[in-house]
Parts: sequence; C-alpha cells; structure tokens
Amino acid sequence: MDTLLTITWDFGKGIDLGFFTIRFYSLLFAAGFILGYFLMKKMFEKEGVAQEKLDTLLTYSVIAVIIGARLGHVFFYQWDYYSTNILEIFQVWKGGLASHGAAIALIIAMIIYSRKELKKPALWILDRLVITVAIAAVLIRVGNWFNSEIYGGMDNSAFETVFTNPVRESILVNLGDDIESINFELTSDKVVTDSITYPVYTMSFQLINLNANQDKERAEMLLNQTIKRYVNSRKKEDKNIIFPKDSEVVWDNDVQNLAHIKVMGVPRHPTQIYEALGYLLIFLVLYNLYQKGNYAQRKGFIFGVFLILVFGFRFFIEYLKENQISSEEGQLLNTGQYLSIPLVLIGAYITLTAKKYKKG
Repeated sequence: MDTLLTITWDFGKGIDLGFFTIRFYSLLFAAGFILGYFLMKKMFEKEGVAQEKLDTLLTYSVIAVIIGARLGHVFFYQWDYYSTNILEIFQVWKGGLASHGAAIALIIAMIIYSRKELKKPALWILDRLVITVAIAAVLIRVGNWFNSEIYGGMDNSAFETVFTNPVRESILVNLGDDIESINFELTSDKVVTDSITYPVYTMSFQLINLNANQDKERAEMLLNQTIKRYVNSRKKEDKNIIFPKDSEVVWDNDVQNLAHIKVMGVPRHPTQIYEALGYLLIFLVLYNLYQKGNYAQRKGFIFGVFLILVFGFRFFIEYLKENQISSEEGQLLNTGQYLSIPLVLIGAYITLTAKKYKKG
C-alpha cells in the first residue's frame, strides 16, 4: 500500500535537567487541570456561583482523576499482575492510567461535592465539568504522543508513524553498557510483505571505547545477536522495530566506533493524535451547547451528550489502537470497548430523559 508519508516519531519524553527530567506528559496533564480551572471559573462567574467553591472543586477533581484512573488501570487491565505486586499500585509515575476509571471516580466525586459543597444537583456540576474534561483529554492524548504510548495497531496509512524512541530507551536501559547513543535515519527503501509495507531505517550505534579488533568483534556480537534477538522477541504491542535476518553491521569509515545496521520500522496509526483531534471536536460541541439554547438548563443533557460522544468515539477508535494487554488479542471486543458500551447507554438515557431544572 502506498502511503503519503512515514512519520518518524523519535521525540524524548521530557526535558533533561541533569538532576531531574521534566516530563512533557506531566506538563500537559497539569495544563489540562489549569485550563479547566479557568474555564470553570468563567462558568461560575456567569452563573453567580461563589468562587471559593472552585478551589474545592479542583481538589475533588484532581484526587478523583488520579485515583480513579490508576485503579481503573489496575482492576480493568492488569489485576493479575498487580494482585501479586500490591505496592506498585501506588507507583503512578511508572504509567498505567485508564480513562474509564477516571470517569467513574469523577462522577462519584461530583455527587459528594455537589451535596457537601455546592448544594446543587450532581448533574448540574457534571454538565459543566465535562466541558473541561474534554479539553483536558486533548492535552493528555498529546502527552501520550510525546510518551510514544497508547499508539495504534500495525498498519499502513496516510499518516503511518514509526515510534523509535521506545526502542532506543529499552536497549539503553537493558543492554546499553557499551552503547553511548542510538539514532535512526529513514531511508527510501521499503520491505513489502503480503500485509504490511515496512519503511527501512539505518539504525546507528555510537559505541564506547572500542580500541582493539577484539572489542569490535564483541560489539558486532552484541548488535548482531543480543540486541537483534532482544528487539525481535518483544511482544506485538511493544514492537516498533524489526531486525531482518540478513541485516549485518557496517562500520562507519569516517566516525570512530560508529556502527550502522538496516532495520524495518513498524508503521502504526498515530491514534493519540486521532483521539486528540476527536476530543477537541467534542469540546467544541459541548461548549457550544452550553453557550447556546437552553441545554445548560436541562438536567444532565450536556453530561449525557459527553458520555455518548466520548465513549462512542472511544469504542470505534479502539479498532485502530494496539491492545494494551496481550490477552485481548483475537477477542471480538477489547476491555476499553466493553467498558464504553454501558457509559454510552447511560449517556443516551440521561440525554433523552433530561428535563429543565425546577425553579426555586
């Protein structure tokens, strides 16, 4: 299949300050809450709600999203693992968040918040809060893009993307004692199979302290055998580079200790960007509903539309995404789709039965 372009996504996860790395995902995650805060402030001002209620709302939201998203991932996707590694549940920085868990926790938190703090129906605050959630979801998916995670399945497409940084990081962490750096350069070559056309890259290794032929022989064994076997044996959901059987190390004539080897890039759908654009469109729809007509005065209408659009979109985008866990391979629907169905149905019920708030 001919493609318009192959995008090589080789971006690092953050800004390395030496003593600390500022993660782009963390910045974007925080930016989502900040942007949502100011958007809610604008809505509270418009509707005459006391501003001190806003700080409490932010606290409830942050706690609910972080705890709910983490527990959602633990129980919905990897309970078999975490049931024997309980302490790792608290290691949120290692990754593993689920939007379905965040949604459930946020609903529960808003029920509590509305009763204790706001003295309004829970659906009133949910109608407004989901507008901010939609824009935050845009930034979170961009964060996933920077992290090279939650990407699409293997496929050739108009915007096929090869995520090379996870390969580099994995090799350097696990096999990188003799390697200073790894770089990828896209070539004009392709490897065509019955199902996938693979773009070909030159993968370059800058090695450390090779001063004798014996060192070069050891380096060639590392590249031709150890690293090749390590990369090619990775699970389908983690495979972004493939070493062909006939690939051989070529030493650079101009740069000392620099070795090149041809590899095949695994093309994937950049579903993080698809989702970010989808959530942006959903945000615009929800905000337009709030601004125009009497939709904001119908109990739960905007919240119901949010559930339909977000989780309906999530259901269909899952067909393009790589399964998060190997056990989902070959199933009719994956975990994310099963979890989306009841939320869409709940949204449809709330929307269809939404009535105007009683006066007084």
